[in-house]
This record gives sequence, structure tokens and C-alpha cells, in this order.
Amino acid sequence: MSDDLYATQLAKFITRTRYLDLSQAASHKALVHTLDTFGAALAGSISNEAKLARTTFCAAQETGASLSWGTSQRLSARSAALVNGIAAHAFELDDTGGCDHSGAVVLPALMALIPTLERQVTGKELLTAITVGYDIGRRVLESFGGYRPHNEAGWHSTGTCGVFGAAAAAANLLKLTTEQTISCLGLAGSFSSGLWGFVHDGTMAKKVHAGRAAEGGVLAALLARGGMTGPRKVFEDVWGGFFNTYGHESIDRHALVQALGQDWRIMNCAIKPYASCRDTHAAIDAIDRLVRAHQITPQDVKEIHIRLNTFLSGMVGGRDVSTLPAAQMSLPYAVSARLCLGQASLQSYSDENRQSEQLRAMIDRVIIDIDDSVQASFSSDVSIVTTDNRILKESTSVALGAPTNPLTQDALTEKFMALARYVLSDEQSLRLAVTLQSLDTLEDAADLLRLLEPAD
Repeated sequence: MSDDLYATQLAKFITRTRYLDLSQAASHKALVHTLDTFGAALAGSISNEAKLARTTFCAAQETGASLSWGTSQRLSARSAALVNGIAAHAFELDDTGGCDHSGAVVLPALMALIPTLERQVTGKELLTAITVGYDIGRRVLESFGGYRPHNEAGWHSTGTCGVFGAAAAAANLLKLTTEQTISCLGLAGSFSSGLWGFVHDGTMAKKVHAGRAAEGGVLAALLARGGMTGPRKVFEDVWGGFFNTYGHESIDRHALVQALGQDWRIMNCAIKPYASCRDTHAAIDAIDRLVRAHQITPQDVKEIHIRLNTFLSGMVGGRDVSTLPAAQMSLPYAVSARLCLGQASLQSYSDENRQSEQLRAMIDRVIIDIDDSVQASFSSDVSIVTTDNRILKESTSVALGAPTNPLTQDALTEKFMALARYVLSDEQSLRLAVTLQSLDTLEDAADLLRLLEPAD
């Protein structure tokens, strides 16, 4: 069998990569995103989606060694990965710019496997597997031509591409052989799934995609370790290959291996300051600056104009806020929340706030101007027409939280602490934050699991 197949090249990279191979910037970025993901997941453990998933497994009387974070419940590795992936993505506070939501896919897969191992996993080993997972998940998405072509076709890349990130991370952590890792990637291709159909009725399915990808990565790795084989030509130009089946004319398979091991894709990932779809953040930033610069109040606003292309309008232009998932995908709600509530935090999306007459009235004043020359979702042009007919304009070139416009360390810690406190005490939240911030010195990553379970 040819040795230059894409799966073979990726498998060699996955199995050989160790902590010393990472750039200092990449390992630090992995540490930061680990902190952020755990915060999002701990808060997400109280979400309806996570509760429903846990209840399902309780009803089946499933037990295991892997922790459902923020609780004392233990499940099988596969089920824990699913539940924690759902929790991490439940409140739209997890990172973006990877597969897309890599943290919610990769970290639940790895932490679910740690209790099943007969050896100790160091913090450096964990950071290595995380970085590898982010890298592979993003490379698969880039091979579709990037986020927009793949997602515009109806696929939710967190599910379809994320499973490869989880599988790669798991293969690295489990120290699979090259042959086993080839099969792991091949099997992951058959577990790939996730459709954007949820956007039309605000259902919970989007949150499940992250958990399903994490679970699929765990299953692919465990099966491959046990001897199950998967297609070696999963990424090749063949009938039944992944890209041929899921893709279109923009496919660039070389993106899978371009600058592999040199250009770490985690460096392109962003951290969310707001509890909404990332495609709403640039507009929130612009509204925030307008409010501060001109002392705008809700009573001053006659209209809000935001330019979006047809694709983004279909994704985030909705006005249905009857459910939390629908509201978090709504750009009109996001900017209205910033105007009326002074923020777009998780609390801004509470049942009470979503039913606010003032907020609903503001949503009606948001006008989406369709402009297909708008290419990027990380930038935005916003105009406020005031009641005295002034037109105030503001643009965001790069949304807050992006690698080139990062949150400060204080802001990152503040976000983590606010989210962790939903289920952990202040003392335990702080201990977990301190431990995560020095993850590269941790001798046993299992210590994290003890900190993720609420103390009695």
C-alpha cells in the first residue's frame, strides 16, 4: 500500500509528536484554551442539554470510571465524552476557529480516556494531545476550502470535522501505532456527522454535535487499538472518500499536510467574550463602542443597520428567541442585549431577559442589509439611526477574542471564575484555575478530574 496517502502522513505526525515538538506559543495557547473550555463546560453542565444527556444514561443505569464534569456522576469513556462535549458547547461560550469548536470536542475526548489508562498522564502529554487534536480538526476543515464552503453546504463542521480532531488527540494520548492511527482516522470518517438543520427551529441538536464528535473520536481510537481497521484512503480522491462525499469543487487535500508540525492551527483559534455565536461578536463590539462613545440609550435608537451576506444572514439573522439555542444564534438579539442590558453575557440570555418587552422591541429595530460583498464574519459594519435622525457608524475589523485581538489574562481568568462558580465553590474554582494555568508542570492530569467534581 502506498506510503504517501494522506492518512498515513497524518498518522505518522500524530504518533510521533511530543511536547518538545510544539512551539512555545502553541503549547501556551493550548493551556489558555484548556482553561477556557473547562470554564464553559462547568457552566454548561447545568444546561438542559447536558442534564438530558445525563438523565438518559442514568435511566440506562450506565456506570464507568469517567467523570461527567461538574457532577459526581461517572460514565463510560464514550458517554462521558458525549456529555462533557455537549456541556462545553451548550452555552456558546466555548472557543472557535478550529474545527470550528475544537475545545468542546478535543478536551472531553481526552479527559474521558485518562481514567481508563493504566499509566499516569502528565500535563505536558495532555497539552500535546490537545494541540494535535486542534491541528488535525482544523486541517480537515481547511481542506474543504475553509469554514464557509463546508458549512454553507449544510454541514456543521464541529461535528463533521471535529471527530477527526478528537480521534487524532485520542490516538496521540493512547500512543497508538501508525497503523492503528491510520485506522483510527478511517473509522472517524464513518462517524462524521452534523447538519445545520437546527438553525430553523432553535432545537438542541447543535450542542449534541460537539459531544458526538468527542464520543466518535474516543470510539475510533479504542476500536483501532483493539484491532478494528478503517479505510486507509479516507482522505483520497476515491468514491466513498470523505471529501468526495461531503465536499465540492473547493476541496484542497494538500491543506491536510501543508506545513504539518510547523504551522500549528491552534494559533488561529479565538476565545469568546460573549455567550452567542461567534458570527455575532464583531457587531456586538461595534455596538459597544458606539454606546460608549455617544452615550446611547435604548430610547435613543430608531434603527440599527448591520450588513451581512446571504449566508450569514441565514445563519444569524433570525429573530426567534423563544429558546436559548435560537437566541444565541440571533444577531438581532445579541446587539439588542448589549443595548438594553449593557452586556451579552450568559445571564443576558436568561428566560426572563428573552421575554423582556424592551428587548423584543429593540430586536424589531434591527435591520439586516444583505450585501454579498461582505466576506468575513469576524468583521462588521454597524449603523445606528437615532430618534433625532443622526446616523452613527462603527466598524469592527477583528472581533474581540481573536488571536490578533485577544482577551487579557485578567479577562480570561474572570470569565473562567464566573463560569466555574455555577457548580464549584469559589475556593475550588480558584484551585482549578491555578492548576490549569500551570498545566505544563502537572505530574498527573487525573488531578484535574478531582477538581472538576464538586466537593461535598
